[in-house]
Amino acid sequence: MLSREDNELLVRVGPGTPMGNMFRRFWLPVALASEVGGPDSEPVKVEALGESFVLFRNTDGELGLLDAFCTHRRAHLFWGRNEQNGLRCVYHGWKFDKNGECVDVPNCPEGERIKKSVGTRAFPVMERGGMIWAYFGPKELQPKPPATEIFDAPDSHRFIRKMVIKGNWLQHMEGDVDSSHISFLHSGLTGALPGSAINPAAFEDKAPRWIIKQMDYGVRLAAQRNSGPDHYSWRINQWLFPFATLIASPQNWPFTANIRLPVDDETTIQFRVWTNPDQPLTEEQLKIANAGVIFPEMIPGTFTPKANKSNNYLIDREDQKLRTYTGIKAIPSQDLAVIQDQGYGHIADRSLEKLTSSDLAIIQIRKRLLDNVKALMAGQEPPEPKNMEAYRVRPIDFVLPRDVDLDDGERAVLQKRAAE
Repeated sequence: MLSREDNELLVRVGPGTPMGNMFRRFWLPVALASEVGGPDSEPVKVEALGESFVLFRNTDGELGLLDAFCTHRRAHLFWGRNEQNGLRCVYHGWKFDKNGECVDVPNCPEGERIKKSVGTRAFPVMERGGMIWAYFGPKELQPKPPATEIFDAPDSHRFIRKMVIKGNWLQHMEGDVDSSHISFLHSGLTGALPGSAINPAAFEDKAPRWIIKQMDYGVRLAAQRNSGPDHYSWRINQWLFPFATLIASPQNWPFTANIRLPVDDETTIQFRVWTNPDQPLTEEQLKIANAGVIFPEMIPGTFTPKANKSNNYLIDREDQKLRTYTGIKAIPSQDLAVIQDQGYGHIADRSLEKLTSSDLAIIQIRKRLLDNVKALMAGQEPPEPKNMEAYRVRPIDFVLPRDVDLDDGERAVLQKRAAE
């Protein structure tokens, strides 16, 4: 368990907080690329790390991300007019370009003289991997973007969905790295849920053993299960510091990436990406992605799943008795049902937990986060932003003879895939 003091360090992300400062050392996905239209299209509200921003594409097709509020009377620039390479506040006509410079103050005679001194905050922004990314940290510390393959794959290789969910970012992310829960929460009564492609060993051996390794990019999380008398099933997920998890799948099948962006201390955006970096998704895979199991159905025009807390996640008790462990259709909805409040409200009190050996992955990730946050509080910058190339890793699900070393076996499987 964590002390309440350490828990507070990890869950608070607003301006000036230790964990908020940590997040601001990284490029963060803040919106889907599909949310932003063409040149001079409508602005987009962005909420991240306890702050409000506005995103737009100017007349030249360039992205801009500004503080949400006009420097004059603090009107929200979402209502603004996107025109002639700038965003014009509709309250009094002040206009800002993508760099945050005020280029017009038309409502007072001294406007031409003062416009250079009334600019607003602007942030580096880019489009990558079907998402819009922003950097909110010190300019001199701006890192390269992570080299993770899912962000370089073409659109044809990827299915992506954005969900806005209640609950602190950390408790949602901890669910991603908890491999033992799949044997229960995400199971049918006779094995895997349709389309989930979870190795059958996860439902035969429900008590995995952990082989955990600290890496330059985060933590390698290897869960070992028995697979017959002579083999082990290995499910290796990759946790990418500080907010993303790559979740393993069988060979030649897309794997899942869950990225957790804190909106504020009690709200999280989940970007759920299903991708095959080596080839386009097939018609069968796209049909599965849209079937409402590995991705939830959404309320049209929103980022809210149809199955949510207000309707008890549409739980079907008859289905729970006869077919599935939970009676809740979508895998992310199953996670939300047990994680969103986690017995304590939107921020879990981890000092009340009773952890076991099944929680070693969560323990190691909390330690990594705490070590880095406390080091940053002492003036030591985190090493991960300086080594973004190390993030080029994959999760992997495979079976090895029991006498084969895990590292050797993983290397051989990855080399074979690369050759194919």
